[in-house]
Amino acid sequence: PSSGKPCSCGDHNILNCENSFGATIIAEHKPVSYSEIDGRLYNEKELIFPPELALRNVLPLKLYGFGGIKWYRPQKLSALLDLMSLYPNAKLVAGNTEIGIEMNFKNAQYPILISVTHVHELNVLKIKENGLEIGSSVKLSNLQHILLKVMTERDVNETSSCRAISEQLKWFAGKQVKNVASVGGNICTASPISDLNPLWMAARAEFQIINSKGHIRTVCAKDFFLGYRKVDLAQGEILLSIFIPWSRRFEFVKEFKQSHRRED
Repeated sequence: PSSGKPCSCGDHNILNCENSFGATIIAEHKPVSYSEIDGRLYNEKELIFPPELALRNVLPLKLYGFGGIKWYRPQKLSALLDLMSLYPNAKLVAGNTEIGIEMNFKNAQYPILISVTHVHELNVLKIKENGLEIGSSVKLSNLQHILLKVMTERDVNETSSCRAISEQLKWFAGKQVKNVASVGGNICTASPISDLNPLWMAARAEFQIINSKGHIRTVCAKDFFLGYRKVDLAQGEILLSIFIPWSRRFEFVKEFKQSHRRED
Protein backbone atom coordinates (compact mmCIF):
# COMPACT_ATOMS: atom_id res chain seq x y z
CA PRO A 1 0.00 0.00 0.00
CA SER A 2 1.04 3.63 -0.55
CA SER A 3 0.87 4.27 3.20
CA GLY A 4 3.89 2.06 3.70
CA LYS A 5 2.02 -0.21 6.09
CA PRO A 6 1.79 -3.96 5.44
CA CYS A 7 -1.30 -5.15 3.65
CA SER A 8 -3.84 -6.29 6.23
CA CYS A 9 -6.18 -8.21 3.99
CA GLY A 10 -5.24 -11.46 5.73
CA ASP A 11 -6.88 -13.58 3.07
CA HIS A 12 -4.72 -15.83 0.94
CA ASN A 13 -7.36 -16.15 -1.76
CA ILE A 14 -8.28 -12.46 -2.11
CA LEU A 15 -5.85 -9.61 -2.68
CA ASN A 16 -7.39 -6.43 -1.25
CA CYS A 17 -5.07 -3.46 -0.93
CA GLU A 18 -4.73 0.16 -2.03
CA ASN A 19 -2.78 1.29 -5.03
CA SER A 20 -0.83 4.54 -5.26
CA PHE A 21 -4.01 6.43 -6.25
CA GLY A 22 -6.01 5.32 -3.23
CA ALA A 23 -8.24 2.96 -5.18
CA THR A 24 -8.97 -0.49 -3.85
CA ILE A 25 -7.89 -3.47 -5.93
CA ILE A 26 -9.69 -6.75 -5.44
CA ALA A 27 -8.36 -9.73 -7.33
CA GLU A 28 -8.72 -13.44 -6.91
CA HIS A 29 -5.46 -15.34 -6.42
CA LYS A 30 -5.43 -18.83 -7.90
CA PRO A 31 -2.39 -20.93 -6.99
CA VAL A 32 -1.01 -22.90 -9.90
CA SER A 33 0.38 -26.38 -9.71
CA TYR A 34 2.34 -28.70 -11.93
CA SER A 35 2.35 -32.32 -12.86
CA GLU A 36 5.30 -34.58 -13.50
CA ILE A 37 4.44 -34.63 -17.19
CA ASP A 38 3.51 -31.00 -17.86
CA GLY A 39 6.01 -28.66 -16.23
CA ARG A 40 4.71 -25.40 -17.71
CA LEU A 41 2.85 -24.47 -14.52
CA TYR A 42 4.35 -24.64 -11.07
CA ASN A 43 3.88 -23.16 -7.60
CA GLU A 44 7.25 -23.97 -6.09
CA LYS A 45 10.14 -21.57 -5.63
CA GLU A 46 12.50 -23.85 -7.54
CA LEU A 47 11.86 -25.11 -11.04
CA ILE A 48 11.31 -28.83 -11.46
CA PHE A 49 13.58 -31.00 -13.58
CA PRO A 50 12.54 -30.57 -17.24
CA PRO A 51 10.01 -33.37 -17.94
CA GLU A 52 11.10 -33.57 -21.57
CA LEU A 53 14.57 -34.63 -20.46
CA ALA A 54 13.22 -37.15 -17.95
CA LEU A 55 11.00 -38.77 -20.59
CA ARG A 56 13.62 -38.80 -23.34
CA ASN A 57 14.80 -42.21 -24.50
CA VAL A 58 18.45 -42.83 -23.68
CA LEU A 59 20.41 -44.21 -26.62
CA PRO A 60 23.96 -45.54 -27.04
CA LEU A 61 26.38 -42.85 -28.16
CA LYS A 62 29.47 -42.72 -30.34
CA LEU A 63 31.00 -39.26 -30.55
CA TYR A 64 34.17 -37.87 -32.07
CA GLY A 65 36.09 -35.06 -30.43
CA PHE A 66 39.02 -32.77 -31.08
CA GLY A 67 42.32 -34.47 -31.81
CA GLY A 68 40.77 -37.80 -32.74
CA ILE A 69 39.19 -38.48 -29.33
CA LYS A 70 36.40 -41.06 -29.41
CA TRP A 71 33.64 -41.17 -26.80
CA TYR A 72 31.41 -44.23 -26.41
CA ARG A 73 28.39 -44.70 -24.16
CA PRO A 74 27.13 -48.31 -24.28
CA GLN A 75 23.96 -49.42 -22.52
CA LYS A 76 24.61 -53.14 -22.20
CA LEU A 77 27.41 -55.00 -20.48
CA SER A 78 28.00 -57.10 -23.59
CA ALA A 79 28.55 -53.93 -25.65
CA LEU A 80 30.94 -52.58 -23.02
CA LEU A 81 32.95 -55.82 -23.03
CA ASP A 82 33.14 -55.71 -26.83
CA LEU A 83 34.53 -52.18 -26.65
CA MET A 84 37.04 -53.24 -23.99
CA SER A 85 38.15 -56.09 -26.24
CA LEU A 86 38.50 -53.70 -29.17
CA TYR A 87 40.18 -50.94 -27.13
CA PRO A 88 42.01 -52.61 -24.19
CA ASN A 89 43.68 -49.32 -23.21
CA ALA A 90 40.44 -47.32 -23.18
CA LYS A 91 39.69 -45.17 -20.14
CA LEU A 92 36.38 -45.77 -18.39
CA VAL A 93 34.45 -42.68 -17.32
CA ALA A 94 31.70 -42.44 -14.71
CA GLY A 95 31.54 -39.18 -12.77
CA ASN A 96 34.65 -37.75 -14.49
CA THR A 97 35.76 -36.28 -11.16
CA GLU A 98 39.23 -37.85 -11.51
CA ILE A 99 39.77 -38.11 -15.27
CA GLY A 100 38.66 -34.52 -15.83
CA ILE A 101 41.37 -33.30 -13.45
CA GLU A 102 44.01 -35.49 -15.10
CA MET A 103 43.16 -34.19 -18.57
CA ASN A 104 42.79 -30.53 -17.63
CA PHE A 105 45.63 -30.10 -15.15
CA LYS A 106 48.01 -33.00 -15.79
CA ASN A 107 47.75 -32.98 -19.60
CA ALA A 108 46.83 -36.66 -19.64
CA GLN A 109 45.85 -37.96 -23.08
CA TYR A 110 43.04 -40.50 -23.38
CA PRO A 111 42.11 -41.02 -27.06
CA ILE A 112 39.38 -43.56 -26.23
CA LEU A 113 36.84 -42.77 -23.51
CA ILE A 114 34.00 -45.12 -22.58
CA SER A 115 31.19 -43.88 -20.37
CA VAL A 116 29.76 -46.63 -18.12
CA THR A 117 27.02 -44.53 -16.54
CA HIS A 118 24.17 -46.11 -18.52
CA VAL A 119 25.21 -49.77 -18.47
CA HIS A 120 22.25 -51.49 -16.81
CA GLU A 121 24.22 -54.35 -15.27
CA LEU A 122 26.58 -51.88 -13.56
CA ASN A 123 23.72 -49.95 -11.93
CA VAL A 124 22.23 -52.87 -10.02
CA LEU A 125 21.23 -52.46 -6.37
CA LYS A 126 20.04 -55.72 -4.80
CA ILE A 127 19.15 -56.49 -1.20
CA LYS A 128 19.91 -60.18 -0.72
CA GLU A 129 19.50 -62.57 2.18
CA ASN A 130 23.21 -62.54 2.95
CA GLY A 131 24.11 -58.96 2.05
CA LEU A 132 23.87 -56.00 -0.30
CA GLU A 133 25.02 -56.05 -3.95
CA ILE A 134 26.06 -52.71 -5.44
CA GLY A 135 26.83 -52.16 -9.12
CA SER A 136 30.08 -50.33 -9.79
CA SER A 137 28.32 -47.48 -11.66
CA VAL A 138 25.83 -46.79 -8.87
CA LYS A 139 25.92 -43.13 -7.87
CA LEU A 140 26.95 -42.31 -4.32
CA SER A 141 23.64 -40.51 -3.74
CA ASN A 142 21.72 -43.66 -4.77
CA LEU A 143 23.92 -45.70 -2.45
CA GLN A 144 22.94 -43.38 0.39
CA HIS A 145 19.24 -43.98 -0.29
CA ILE A 146 19.52 -47.77 -0.37
CA LEU A 147 21.58 -47.80 2.83
CA LEU A 148 18.88 -45.83 4.64
CA LYS A 149 16.29 -48.29 3.37
CA VAL A 150 18.36 -51.25 4.55
CA MET A 151 18.89 -49.75 8.00
CA THR A 152 15.16 -49.33 8.52
CA GLU A 153 14.21 -52.80 7.26
CA ARG A 154 16.99 -55.05 8.57
CA ASP A 155 17.95 -55.96 12.11
CA VAL A 156 20.33 -53.49 13.73
CA ASN A 157 22.92 -56.24 14.28
CA GLU A 158 23.15 -56.81 10.53
CA THR A 159 23.60 -53.20 9.43
CA SER A 160 26.65 -52.02 11.35
CA SER A 161 28.69 -51.78 8.12
CA CYS A 162 25.86 -50.07 6.25
CA ARG A 163 25.47 -47.52 9.04
CA ALA A 164 29.19 -46.70 9.00
CA ILE A 165 29.23 -46.20 5.22
CA SER A 166 26.07 -44.09 5.38
CA GLU A 167 27.55 -41.85 8.07
CA GLN A 168 30.78 -41.45 6.11
CA LEU A 169 28.88 -40.47 2.97
CA LYS A 170 27.43 -37.48 4.83
CA TRP A 171 30.87 -35.86 4.70
CA PHE A 172 31.78 -37.10 1.23
CA ALA A 173 31.92 -34.01 -0.99
CA GLY A 174 28.73 -32.14 -1.89
CA LYS A 175 25.39 -33.35 -3.18
CA GLN A 176 26.19 -32.37 -6.76
CA VAL A 177 29.35 -34.49 -6.72
CA LYS A 178 27.57 -37.46 -5.13
CA ASN A 179 24.91 -37.26 -7.84
CA VAL A 180 27.51 -38.10 -10.51
CA ALA A 181 30.39 -39.83 -8.70
CA SER A 182 30.18 -43.63 -8.80
CA VAL A 183 31.03 -46.26 -6.22
CA GLY A 184 33.34 -48.13 -8.59
CA GLY A 185 35.12 -45.00 -9.73
CA ASN A 186 35.99 -44.08 -6.17
CA ILE A 187 37.25 -47.61 -5.49
CA CYS A 188 39.36 -48.01 -8.63
CA THR A 189 40.98 -44.60 -8.26
CA ALA A 190 42.54 -46.08 -5.10
CA SER A 191 43.22 -42.68 -3.61
CA PRO A 192 45.11 -42.91 -0.29
CA ILE A 193 42.72 -40.32 1.17
CA SER A 194 39.56 -42.15 0.11
CA ASP A 195 36.77 -41.93 2.69
CA LEU A 196 35.19 -45.24 1.67
CA ASN A 197 37.96 -47.69 0.78
CA PRO A 198 38.98 -48.38 4.40
CA LEU A 199 35.33 -49.13 5.18
CA TRP A 200 35.04 -51.65 2.34
CA MET A 201 37.94 -53.55 3.87
CA ALA A 202 36.56 -53.31 7.41
CA ALA A 203 33.14 -54.48 6.19
CA ARG A 204 34.63 -57.63 4.57
CA ALA A 205 33.39 -56.47 1.16
CA GLU A 206 34.03 -58.54 -1.96
CA PHE A 207 34.61 -57.14 -5.44
CA GLN A 208 33.45 -58.94 -8.57
CA ILE A 209 35.72 -58.36 -11.55
CA ILE A 210 34.89 -59.24 -15.14
CA ASN A 211 37.18 -59.31 -18.18
CA SER A 212 36.48 -58.68 -21.85
CA LYS A 213 35.72 -62.39 -22.38
CA GLY A 214 33.03 -62.41 -19.69
CA HIS A 215 34.98 -64.36 -17.07
CA ILE A 216 34.22 -63.25 -13.50
CA ARG A 217 36.47 -63.53 -10.47
CA THR A 218 36.00 -62.38 -6.88
CA VAL A 219 38.57 -60.47 -4.84
CA CYS A 220 38.34 -59.44 -1.19
CA ALA A 221 38.54 -55.70 -0.66
CA LYS A 222 41.59 -56.08 1.58
CA ASP A 223 43.48 -57.77 -1.29
CA PHE A 224 42.27 -55.47 -4.07
CA PHE A 225 44.43 -52.46 -3.19
CA LEU A 226 48.04 -53.19 -4.10
CA GLY A 227 49.66 -49.82 -3.43
CA TYR A 228 49.47 -46.11 -4.14
CA ARG A 229 46.73 -45.82 -6.79
CA LYS A 230 47.32 -49.44 -7.78
CA VAL A 231 44.57 -52.07 -7.79
CA ASP A 232 44.20 -55.71 -8.76
CA LEU A 233 42.80 -55.06 -12.24
CA ALA A 234 44.49 -56.53 -15.29
CA GLN A 235 44.23 -55.03 -18.76
CA GLY A 236 40.73 -55.52 -20.13
CA GLU A 237 39.18 -56.07 -16.68
CA ILE A 238 36.57 -53.87 -15.02
CA LEU A 239 34.95 -53.77 -11.60
CA LEU A 240 31.49 -55.29 -12.00
CA SER A 241 29.96 -55.03 -8.52
CA ILE A 242 30.59 -54.77 -4.80
CA PHE A 243 29.08 -57.14 -2.26
CA ILE A 244 28.74 -56.20 1.42
CA PRO A 245 27.79 -59.08 3.74
CA TRP A 246 25.53 -58.31 6.67
CA SER A 247 27.40 -57.65 9.88
CA ARG A 248 27.66 -60.57 12.27
CA ARG A 249 26.44 -60.56 15.84
CA PHE A 250 28.81 -58.61 18.13
CA GLU A 251 30.61 -57.27 15.05
CA PHE A 252 30.87 -53.49 14.96
CA VAL A 253 32.09 -51.20 12.19
CA LYS A 254 32.57 -47.51 12.94
CA GLU A 255 33.62 -44.71 10.61
CA PHE A 256 35.98 -41.88 11.56
CA LYS A 257 37.25 -39.01 9.44
CA GLN A 258 40.08 -36.75 10.57
CA SER A 259 40.89 -33.68 8.50
CA HIS A 260 41.21 -29.91 8.69
CA ARG A 261 37.53 -29.75 7.76
CA ARG A 262 35.04 -32.59 7.72
CA GLU A 263 33.48 -31.71 4.37
CA ASP A 264 35.49 -32.37 1.19
